Formats: sequence, structure tokens, C-alpha cells
Amino acid sequence: MAKRQFKPGNMLYPLPAVMVSVADKEGNSNIITVAWAGTVCTNPPMLSISVRPERYSYHMIRETGEFVVNLTTEKLAYATDYCGVKSGRDTDKWKAAGLTREKASQVLAPLIKECPVNLECRVKRVDELGSHHMFLAEVVAVHVDEAYMDEKDTFHLSDAKPLAYSHGRYYGLGKCLGAFGYSVKKKNKRNDSFRGNMNYYK
Repeated sequence: MAKRQFKPGNMLYPLPAVMVSVADKEGNSNIITVAWAGTVCTNPPMLSISVRPERYSYHMIRETGEFVVNLTTEKLAYATDYCGVKSGRDTDKWKAAGLTREKASQVLAPLIKECPVNLECRVKRVDELGSHHMFLAEVVAVHVDEAYMDEKDTFHLSDAKPLAYSHGRYYGLGKCLGAFGYSVKKKNKRNDSFRGNMNYYK
């Protein structure tokens, strides 16, 4: 199979398309869609988001040092895209996208009620890298929609149909191909608890 070399650039796809809710100290809030987001550390739980300094939400994050990462779904694809292309300077994205504020427990920024998972975050460090500034943050609270909990108190994110972003397009995740570690499991062992998701919230 022949390979073609491109100039250096970000081709790390697919990525989660998340809606990040923010607020300033006066209580004004906004939503920004971010694909440059990722897990950084398990203990303490940390993640990162990267935002252009010219974005309207940027100064709110710098002012409070807080934000909420809200995971998105196929059903929220339109709202996710809308909150990424419209500016909060002249648009009430909450109203326009039909999204609902919910009070967070640890930070000023509100949760997005319609999202199945909300991660409250507090910034630990800002790296001014170039076109984007990376906010390295600790997760200080996690909220999950009880609609995706089963009788064993296990959370099934896949049932919410998470949304992914790849090279300018949004996608559903498709079918599950295996559970973590399935390549080394004995074939006669069953793994009924896995349903193609992160079911470690118990």
C-alpha cells in the first residue's frame, strides 16, 4: 500500500466533539464546541481543551479558571455544530440551540442538561502554544444521566450514541468491535458486562 506524505498538521482523528460551557464572574454564560480535547491523567483525573484566544469563551475561562466539558450525542449533532460556528458575542446559544442550563456543584459554569455526561473542571495550567492555548484542568465533579444506568448501577455511555468528529465531519461511533483486552482473553471466557462503552462509573 503506497503512502503519500503531507505537510505537518493535525491528522489525529477521530476526536470527541464536546460542548464546553463557561461563565464569567458576573454569571454570563456561553457554550463553545471543542474538538481539541483529550484525557491527560487518571489520578488525579485531568483533561485538556485547546481554545483560540480570539474566541468569545476564552476570556471567561481565563477569568474564572473553570469550565464544564459536556459530552455530545448523535441527537445533539446540530446543536454541537451550531455552538461551534456561532459566536456568543451576538448570539444566545442556549436559546438558539434549545439547550438548558443546570447548576454545577463545584464551578460557576453551568452544565448542559441535554448532555449524558458533564465534567466539571478547574484549570491547573495554561500553555500558550500558538494558534491555540491549552487549558490543563482537573476534573472536580462528574454527572451522568441516570437514563443510561442499568440495574447493576453501571453506566452505559454507548446507549446515548456518542458523537465523534473527523476531518470536518460528525459521525456516530458505529458497532462495538471488542472490549479492552479482548485480544488476550481466553476464548471460553464471557465478558457480558461490556457493552462497548466506559462502564467503570459505579
